[in-house]
Amino acid sequence: MAMITHVNVCNKVNEIYCCLRNKVVKLDAQQKEQFCNGCKMFAGGATGYDHGVSCTWEDLRTVSNPHVVLDPAQEFKHNQIRQVPPEGPALFVYTPRW
Repeated sequence: MAMITHVNVCNKVNEIYCCLRNKVVKLDAQQKEQFCNGCKMFAGGATGYDHGVSCTWEDLRTVSNPHVVLDPAQEFKHNQIRQVPPEGPALFVYTPRW
């Protein structure tokens, strides 16, 4: 999997999608101090945009690199979908021995 830079641009109410917390959060001083600054995915500001942050993580989805996120609610929704690996889930069949 490739490391993808996610440019999380703040919406009108200063919210972004946070992968670490897996939810939409207000990007304020508390979020930056308690979560962003200590997060291994944090990659700085949202280059090219006034408000936001960049985060780098392995994304299973097929997205551009960098992946610009303008709608945090949609990004949250799309990150809740998990793909099953090509080899499929392990299947165990129980057969009672009488």
